This record gives sequence, C-alpha cells and structure tokens, in this order.
Amino acid sequence: MAPQVELVIVVGSPSSSNSNRLREVAQKNGVTSYMVDHADQIDPSWIEGKRRIGVTAGASAPEILVQQVIERLKTLGAKSVAHVEGIKERVTFKLPRELA
Repeated sequence: MAPQVELVIVVGSPSSSNSNRLREVAQKNGVTSYMVDHADQIDPSWIEGKRRIGVTAGASAPEILVQQVIERLKTLGAKSVAHVEGIKERVTFKLPRELA
C-alpha cells in the first residue's frame, strides 16, 4: 500500500511489535507514517495537502478502532474510501500444551 499513498496511519499500540513494523515499512518506502491508538490522536495537520492516505492496523487492533479512524478522516475531509485487498494469510499456530 505504501507506494500508492502519501501518508500511512497505523492503528495500533506503540508497544506492539507488529504495529511498529508496519509503520517502519511505510517509512522505508519513503512515506510519512504515524501510529495511533485512537482516532482522536490524528492531528489534522498530518493530512493537509494529502490526497491519498493509507490506513492499516496491527494484528491485535480491533476493527472498530480502524473504522473510527476512517470516520475521523472523513470528518477531516476525506472524500472517499477504497478497500485495498492485501495478501491472504493462512498461518495458524497451535495452542501451547498448557492451554490446549
């Protein structure tokens, strides 16, 4: 997604390794990125002059938080939202014996 946008907002906790990697990937692609726990953390100055903003989320970020970020962007002037299909992951992990 990063090569297609001017800004990436990662929904996730700063303590999340996964969320931090998403932000780092965007930055390594030359795209400014920010991480937010909540939609109200979005600074309107981040999106000034931006036409394409990508939103992604860490693995443990609830979908409701992603939707709230999208709604916040709409209140700040986003005209449309397009869903970009990612890679379908089919990785599963066995529960530890203690939990099984």
